[in-house]
Amino acid sequence: MKEGYYTKTRAEMLAFIPSGVQTILDIGCAEGFFGALLKKTLNAEVWGVEMDAEAAMRAREKSINVLVGDITHLLEELPETYFDCIICNDILEHLADPYALLSALKRKLDKKGVIVFSLPNVRYFGNLKNFLMQKDWQYQDEGILDKTHLRFFTEKSIRRMFGDCGYEILTIRGINPTRSWKFTLLNILTLGNLSDARYLQFAGVAKPK
Repeated sequence: MKEGYYTKTRAEMLAFIPSGVQTILDIGCAEGFFGALLKKTLNAEVWGVEMDAEAAMRAREKSINVLVGDITHLLEELPETYFDCIICNDILEHLADPYALLSALKRKLDKKGVIVFSLPNVRYFGNLKNFLMQKDWQYQDEGILDKTHLRFFTEKSIRRMFGDCGYEILTIRGINPTRSWKFTLLNILTLGNLSDARYLQFAGVAKPK
């Protein structure tokens, strides 16, 4: 994965964090730039989980309590019913079984706790164009077809996954839209049936039912 992954601030995800949260777990926290933004903005206690040891060290320098390793192996080291917000920014698509993780995370949330998530949209216009017009499905170092992605999602399948895992989605919307005029024209010609393909990712908030 490219170095830039670890230094992304993900400021666009701040709008999805509920007001008043005080104990946050950021899964895949990288170098802690988003966690540092949360601490500054919300004055919250921020924990992180990060597989890359060097990135975790840099996150700790930002006063984030970071566990190093695979989240699926570290669940027992996290306190029960402790977090009022668990963040999964572009994490679930890297897992062989994201359903198992989402189910397990419920016991780490307090009574009002939520999951904040973002997931890449496999129906994104750029990906559809390569697939349908260029007849190509080429894995890359980053993006929709990141070589490390094990799962692929649409808005519909995101909703279904959270529902199957016992969550209610409170908010979901597209982020990071394409500015392509070709997409706009094609969406008009298809009577809006490609509206979801405008967005690189879908982000939202879900709570246990």
